[in-house]
Amino acid sequence: MAAKKKLNFEGSMARLEEIVALLEKGDAPLEEAMALFEEGAKLLRECTRQLDEAEQKVTLLTAGKDGEVVEEAFGGSD
Repeated sequence: MAAKKKLNFEGSMARLEEIVALLEKGDAPLEEAMALFEEGAKLLRECTRQLDEAEQKVTLLTAGKDGEVVEEAFGGSD
């Protein structure tokens, strides 16, 4: 069995949409439907991980009191 190429976020979302459409049709045999569901669950976990990672990297650039750029963690201070 050949190794599956790891999809980027957009590719994963597109494949997830395909899987949802196939499952919604309801005509896949049970074994195939279960395999599609499992693949979809893995893609969902991976997409969620990628989104969480991206959120951690996001910074807001704001002007400080002296006019210099200051990096602030996403969400700012509470």
